[in-house]
Amino acid sequence: MATVITPDPRRWWALTALVASMLTLGFDMTILNVALPTMAGDLGARTGEQQWMADAYVVVFAALMLPAGLLGDRFGRRLMLVTGLGIFLAGSVMGALAPDVTWVVVARAVMGVGGALVMPLALSVLPSLFGPDERSKAIGVMSAASALGMPLGPILGGWLLDHFWWGSVFLVNVPMVGIGVAACLFLLPETRDPASPKVDVTATSLTAAGLGALVYAIIEAPTRGWGDPLVAGFLAGAVVLLAGLVLRERRAARPMLDMELLRHRGFLVNALTATLVTFVLAGLLFLLPPYLQAVLGHDALGTGLRLLPMMAGLMISARGAQPVVARFGPRAVVSCGLVTLAFAAFLGSRTTADSGYGFTALWLTVTGLGFGFAVVPAMDGALATLPSDRAGSGSGLLMTLRQVGSAIGIALLGSLLASAYRDRLDVTGLSGRAADTAGESVVAAHLVAERSGTPGLAASANSAYVHGMGVVLLVCGVAALVAALSAAAFLPGSESAEGGESGSPAMAGPGADARQ
Repeated sequence: MATVITPDPRRWWALTALVASMLTLGFDMTILNVALPTMAGDLGARTGEQQWMADAYVVVFAALMLPAGLLGDRFGRRLMLVTGLGIFLAGSVMGALAPDVTWVVVARAVMGVGGALVMPLALSVLPSLFGPDERSKAIGVMSAASALGMPLGPILGGWLLDHFWWGSVFLVNVPMVGIGVAACLFLLPETRDPASPKVDVTATSLTAAGLGALVYAIIEAPTRGWGDPLVAGFLAGAVVLLAGLVLRERRAARPMLDMELLRHRGFLVNALTATLVTFVLAGLLFLLPPYLQAVLGHDALGTGLRLLPMMAGLMISARGAQPVVARFGPRAVVSCGLVTLAFAAFLGSRTTADSGYGFTALWLTVTGLGFGFAVVPAMDGALATLPSDRAGSGSGLLMTLRQVGSAIGIALLGSLLASAYRDRLDVTGLSGRAADTAGESVVAAHLVAERSGTPGLAASANSAYVHGMGVVLLVCGVAALVAALSAAAFLPGSESAEGGESGSPAMAGPGADARQ
């Protein structure tokens, strides 16, 4: 006679704890981008340092996400989830009190450690709380919480910056983390899987060191030059470290990073598509706030509000993607989403310093629509190709690739922007020191123009920044078109062709995460 498993009566209350945890991370995904121009002015941060403020979190997050999930399996998911929130809180307080750029970068790295514990563990708790019939609904609630943080983050960050100092964007995490910790302690039952593999410290170290070296080289290249010995050395080191990671994981009996999954065509193409979209999104969220604040002259709150068209387009298309996929198939929807993204990027590249916000709002809305229609079916399609016994490792690999794409997007597109900006900036008549300062960022150029009484410098900085933004958008558009052609050529025409259903529990979790 079959054993009837009684659902945990506290499961929906426990979901509240997970929602609070995910909402905290959702805020942090976008709130810092609005604060970066203000922080650049107050701390004197050049573009490369601003890139590190954003990337320090993402690099650590990507490197530690897989081992963090294993730690939760072995020692207790609630324990490690609360630990992650505590570490995230410590990093937030450190960031609010940071006296200079270096300490902000350190604080962001600490927050990345906490975030790496929270994200995979919040998702891994769900199968132990909810049966297949309830799991999709629970994941939808968690997905909505994460998605809600994206548009609310810029608005809340803008309001805080208009009324308080830049450190307030870190301190806002304190009450959010407090709610999350209390909810986890009182509402979330402890679960673990003692049979899970041990954390591979060597593989984790190779991942962190390899990604860190790669991002450092990309960020420093525009200033030092690609032929600089230091840049070349870090690039070579990154290749060696990441190659060592691949070789180690291929030989491991129970690898943390299941590289064999990349041999599956459906998984590989969908994973690369989702990674590319995350690459572009992270880069745009980095370059848009300085444009809205320094070039168009909006305050921090106005900047947050003016990012809403892209967020709205993303949320609308993410919600509408599944019915469209059911009607036309994932290959057509992903390809059209990428073509839409390419069109938006090419349209945005036509922006000038005098275009005004109306034109920007148009291409931002189209951008959001393209993002949603590309990333949601791609994420769902990737996990629909996996057998049930590899769903966990597949979702971990997919989330790691997305975080890597985010880190490289900020580094590469930010560096391209910085290089194009410096090449176009007119610093005629300025002293060498003032010219170097103005070349660090458009925010710095406006400060130099104000102090030196040279309004022509501000106009030149605006024009140079918009030129750099146009170059970045052209690159994004070309990349999206290439990805669209690849998706049209290599993706299966229907999900059933690869043996998966988009509504299956195995892929609902990370698929829901895509709706962020």
